[in-house]
Amino acid sequence: MDRPVSALHLSASGMRAQGERLRHTAENIANADTPGYRRKLVTFEEAARFGRPTGEVEASKLRLDQAELPRLYDPSHPLADEDGYYLGSNVDLVIEIADSREAGRSYEANLKMFEQTRQMGASLLELLRR
Repeated sequence: MDRPVSALHLSASGMRAQGERLRHTAENIANADTPGYRRKLVTFEEAARFGRPTGEVEASKLRLDQAELPRLYDPSHPLADEDGYYLGSNVDLVIEIADSREAGRSYEANLKMFEQTRQMGASLLELLRR
């Protein structure tokens, strides 16, 4: 291993990953009523450098939820077919709100870990200065 990964790097990577998850959740909520919109899914994986795992986390490649889009009946809608149906969005607001709360709490936990690690480092430097 070329360098040890510090707790600051670990918690910062968690904050970056959860921040990305929050952004995609917000996009899903904003597009819940957009016809044909597919929910964006974010998963996490362990980061690797030079083929070796680092212990840090990162968001993996963005995926779209392949669940079937609901057919909605509204003959006056501009996207409606000859039968009056159009494809809606597969975003469930309850799931998105729960995901955003979970991501927010995980972000806060990583932030708290970051702050505590920084405080411990500052305390150590203060002890060494004496």
